[in-house]
Amino acid sequence: MNTIQLNGATESLGAGTTVADLVTATTGRELLPNGQAADGGRLGVAVARNSAVVPRSQWAATALEHQDELEIVTAVQGG
Repeated sequence: MNTIQLNGATESLGAGTTVADLVTATTGRELLPNGQAADGGRLGVAVARNSAVVPRSQWAATALEHQDELEIVTAVQGG
């Protein structure tokens, strides 16, 4: 079991959980291996792990580790 910080809150995750798994759990949307939404829509999400942006193409390959700090941010349209 790994404990991480997600947007400032403590979360417990199973070993081997990836960034893609976390984004799916957070957004409720399935992802393709390249990080795009399986439904073809725009995801509008970015992920930072330990203050470094994780490229969408690496989400499925990036396993989370104990005490990682993650921020998942959503694009908001406005003016």
